[in-house]
Amino acid sequence: MTPPSYRRIWQLTWPILISLVMEHMINLTDTAFLGRVGEIELGASALAGVYYMAIFMLGFGFSTGAQILMARRNGEGRTEEVGPVLVQGIFFLSGLAVLVIVLTLLFSPRVLNGLIASGQVAQAALEYITWRTYGLFFAFTGVMFRAFFVATANTGILTVNSLIMVGTNVVLNYLLIFGACGFPKMGIAGAAIASALAELVSALFFIIHIRAKVDAVRYGLSVRAFWDSALIRRILDVSIWTMLEYFLGVSVWFLFFIAVEHLGERAIAVSNIVRSVATLLLMPVSAFAAVTTSLVSNLIGAGESRHVLPTCFKIIGMSYVCLLPPLAALVLFPSVVTRLYTDVPELLTHTTPSLLVMATALIVATPSCILFNAVSGTGNTRKAMLMDCIVFAIYAVYCWLIVVHFRLDVSLCWTTEHAYWLPLLVFSWLYMKKGNWRNKQI
Repeated sequence: MTPPSYRRIWQLTWPILISLVMEHMINLTDTAFLGRVGEIELGASALAGVYYMAIFMLGFGFSTGAQILMARRNGEGRTEEVGPVLVQGIFFLSGLAVLVIVLTLLFSPRVLNGLIASGQVAQAALEYITWRTYGLFFAFTGVMFRAFFVATANTGILTVNSLIMVGTNVVLNYLLIFGACGFPKMGIAGAAIASALAELVSALFFIIHIRAKVDAVRYGLSVRAFWDSALIRRILDVSIWTMLEYFLGVSVWFLFFIAVEHLGERAIAVSNIVRSVATLLLMPVSAFAAVTTSLVSNLIGAGESRHVLPTCFKIIGMSYVCLLPPLAALVLFPSVVTRLYTDVPELLTHTTPSLLVMATALIVATPSCILFNAVSGTGNTRKAMLMDCIVFAIYAVYCWLIVVHFRLDVSLCWTTEHAYWLPLLVFSWLYMKKGNWRNKQI
């Protein structure tokens, strides 16, 4: 297997990038619509959105581990073993989704009311999460299909899927949030229902596409599948650590938003806008990171470990090329960006400093994200989890000092991003440079 060229990396990355941008449009449209409903709804959607993401990351983490395993089999030329991983992953995540939905509906009222200071914000967040949770079943199925296409280097279909998903969400947001065209005016609950239905449409599209276009014989999908405990255990050997890692990562971020919410409803509204902008700017890096995980696993599977670090450096350079122009535009014209989210003058004024602080953190986040995903791509997801736990501890202590103890301005609270990405960069680089990963078997 030859080392991937810049052109090949880009061919794999751009469909993922487009799909991530389109999927982020779901959060952006929720934020943009709710920003015109009120600050309470805007702040509640931020808290409920991160709370939902912490739960969703259990499924996403499992799919990432399955993706690493599928990519390794693909690199080894054992493509007939890729499909069974996909099918068993869907079986497992379907059961997990049912369990998680029940637990979320049971315990969310106590959790949200206990953590959120504002009663109005807590009630709005609970209303959102109650409806949004039902979409987990379809979301968990969708991430397994996405992992399959990334692992097998067939990423083009992700763009089409995302366009359909976002189009569904935008239309339903307009109809259900504001009660247009005779639909009931549901506010924040309408945003949640729209997102859940968009995930249903996404999952159905993947199923139809695989049945119609994917070579079932080549990928081992032509045989009737049954529950395979041995294969699921093999997937979990890799996935359990990514599940915990992603869950803890977003959980810590949720705690950041809870801490900021205690600074006031405006502070949480500002942070919701900054979170949405940061996620959008990190889309290119996230797309390259997803490709990094798959390419590293494929290269090791093909016995080409010597190409791993040079490939990572190529990807870091390409990530900066995609990130820096929009980042420069944000720094030069921050008010143009914030007006996309809200038309409240006070909110516009308070958001700009936080956006600029966040922008500086993204410079460090780029190589950190790529190298950390390379660590996961080696198959040593346990080591990646241990790294993240150390970094989470640093982040949590810093967050407590800045936000809770000193109660600094919300813009300074966003320096917590530096406290996360910088140590993660150091740990990831040291492992990829000196760690024993070249002959890792999974």
